Amino acid sequence: MRFLGGKLLHLVLVLLAVTALTFVLLDVLPVSVAHEIAGQGATPADVAAIREQLGLNDSVPVRYGRWLAGICRGDLGLSLYSKQPVSTAIASHLPVTLELLLLAQLFALTLALPIGIVSAWRADSKLHRLLGTLGFGLASVPSFALAVVLVYLFSLRLKWFPATGCTPLSEGVRVNLKGFVLPALSIALVEWVALMRVLRSDMIATLQEDFILLARARGLPDRRILLRHALRPSCFTMLTLFGVQTGNLIGGAVIVENLFALPGVGRLLLSSIFSQDFPMVQGCVLLIAVGYVTVNFVVDVCYGMLDPRVRREASGG
Repeated sequence: MRFLGGKLLHLVLVLLAVTALTFVLLDVLPVSVAHEIAGQGATPADVAAIREQLGLNDSVPVRYGRWLAGICRGDLGLSLYSKQPVSTAIASHLPVTLELLLLAQLFALTLALPIGIVSAWRADSKLHRLLGTLGFGLASVPSFALAVVLVYLFSLRLKWFPATGCTPLSEGVRVNLKGFVLPALSIALVEWVALMRVLRSDMIATLQEDFILLARARGLPDRRILLRHALRPSCFTMLTLFGVQTGNLIGGAVIVENLFALPGVGRLLLSSIFSQDFPMVQGCVLLIAVGYVTVNFVVDVCYGMLDPRVRREASGG
């Protein structure tokens, strides 16, 4: 409980720091939301009335405190332009982003785990060098460039998948997944390389341990040694990196979502920035921050489950 309590306290502090910094940065932008809402023909009195209505005349700490109070009540505010509740807009875009991230990380793990295990088992072989070269090449290409290549090959040439847009899950799983395969692959083909490298490196070291040599001496099959004895203690670094990647992708999927015209949170955030819809921007940033710290919290908890020494060190035991 002490371990979990410390992690939860850290989570809350990070959220407060991120949201406060975002609030300050939005406040110092050289734009006037009141002028944008009032329009070009507005008088100074009209602008002043809008500033008073939106509470922009108050100091940043007062407005931030008012925003936090609304968060505690479950109120993220209203969009400055559509007047739609921010929470409603985010909730309608969130499933698309979550599905994209889940598929991307699933594809990345599907590639990283078997290739990392084989590369570690056949270290210094031709296969090891070939897989390393392939991973280095893919890691050098940004995801949006891979997206263009995938669209050209599988949408324009082969016509297997749609180039843009997606179908709601309610209209069928198969049709829905077809719209997410290319966006998820464009992310996964970059992300799997780092996961594979850290797993390969840690597994090569694990395979030199005495308990692995003992398992070999007992005549256990290679498959059992790799999957039951060597894989688990080799996953710590990969687990950390997986959590960091997942947190980064929550906000980093902006380019991919816009490239494939997916109505996710990243696309909502970008359009809100261009329209200077600050309540919507703040709500999206809060969601991204919550997602990031929650993923890292889950990773820390998984650490404690895999290795009791982590719990004892974190709790000061």
